[in-house]
Amino acid sequence: MKFRPLHDRVVVKRLDSEEKTKGGIIIPDSAKEKPQEGEVVAVGPGARDENGKLQPLDVKKGDRILFGKWSGTEVKIDGQDLLIMKESDIMGVIA
Repeated sequence: MKFRPLHDRVVVKRLDSEEKTKGGIIIPDSAKEKPQEGEVVAVGPGARDENGKLQPLDVKKGDRILFGKWSGTEVKIDGQDLLIMKESDIMGVIA
């Protein structure tokens, strides 16, 4: 990928959700909710505080994360559907 996010922004690839319920019912695409889990593809260098000091991000490339349902801006880069969001939109890292 030839895209580098700026400041405290993170590029995320959504991870596909389950296509079946626990009971075995197949969920059609029109009824699926957007997944709230993703993988970090790229991170910016960090935000600057009041003194101009760079504060690095807590997430790194390859982390699996949870984010809000309506977080981020959807973009298409190199044919991939991705999200660009601020680090503050991320709820946590899945270990």
